[in-house]
Amino acid sequence: MTNDEQAAPGSEAARRWRLVLGQDAALPLQLDAADAAIDSALHALYGTGSETRHGGLGGSAPRVARWLGDIRQYFPSSVVQVMQKDALDRLGLQQMLCEPEMLAAVEPDVHLVATLLSLNRVMPNKTRSTARMVVARVVEELERKLAAPMRQAVAGSLNRAARNRRPRHQDIDWLRTIRANLKHYQADYQTVIPETRIGFARRGRSLRDIVLCVDQSGSMASSVVYASVFAAVLASIRTVSTSVVVFDTAVVDLTPMLSDPVEVLFGTQLGGGTDINRALGYCQQLVTQPRETIFVLISDLYEGGNRTEMLSRAANLVGSGVQVVALLALDDSGAPSYDHANAAALTAMGIPCFACTPDLFPDLMAAAIQKQSLEQWASQAGIVRA
Repeated sequence: MTNDEQAAPGSEAARRWRLVLGQDAALPLQLDAADAAIDSALHALYGTGSETRHGGLGGSAPRVARWLGDIRQYFPSSVVQVMQKDALDRLGLQQMLCEPEMLAAVEPDVHLVATLLSLNRVMPNKTRSTARMVVARVVEELERKLAAPMRQAVAGSLNRAARNRRPRHQDIDWLRTIRANLKHYQADYQTVIPETRIGFARRGRSLRDIVLCVDQSGSMASSVVYASVFAAVLASIRTVSTSVVVFDTAVVDLTPMLSDPVEVLFGTQLGGGTDINRALGYCQQLVTQPRETIFVLISDLYEGGNRTEMLSRAANLVGSGVQVVALLALDDSGAPSYDHANAAALTAMGIPCFACTPDLFPDLMAAAIQKQSLEQWASQAGIVRA
């Protein structure tokens, strides 16, 4: 088939080109009613001047809600989420998110949750319950996908890490010790020489303390959503003690809310500046057993506070035995914007700096619990470090 035939009026190719190019296209093609509706929905978002007029979807939330309903009818969920994000960026719809009828029509995703959280302080009361339901739907879906891998990875690594290799006599796990030393069986003496002794796991306190210190500046919005879900999952594991602290220029400890990740998310306040130094200063007080503590700083490292003190506090954490990792992002993008100078300074003191996708985070925590080299783990996982 020639190019002319492919673009001939009435052909499928011409129809697709007409929808792609929009109402400004000079293609002699009459759309049917269904295609005209699709074309109208696309033009409202991507038509000429839509970035500046803020009126492609009209000035009222009901019309926006109808548009959202239309695109959900015409396009698959993955495309709907892209169009929603484009609408927020191109048409300035953040204010319209404050209307409950529009929220009810939205296809919820992580980006929408981040937008709702950024509007949390200005959202009218009539919208809060609807917004909370939207956030809860996304959190439930994320927990369904992420909770089981997280629990499995952490529990398995804790079981391996819990075995005491230098137990006192009363703490020896004789069954595991004999199995581990069968190769040392002495026929002459009819006994096993226990070169390796394995003890029972320590009881009465957590095997690992995990501190998630999360930058809640606007650029880290998606990371805040994922971190809150993971923090709630970690908090449900008895053998670890989990704390979550969020910060911008102020520091808020959300640990008491960890039983409900939706409450954690609504406890954040996206936007504002960044004071990593102040956050590290607070988190230093949470460290009670440094050599059993994993400290995860989730931040793009753009410091608005005292950089010298920030680096000094990070060095003190490492020097005390805390296992520190800096995640430049915890989201699906994989290509964060970050402060390269601060990342280089942290790397030089032994703190690995890289971005991590949500599907890899459970394996990262498992490696940290087993005290593996996180630089080596990142290389094996194909992650590019800062």
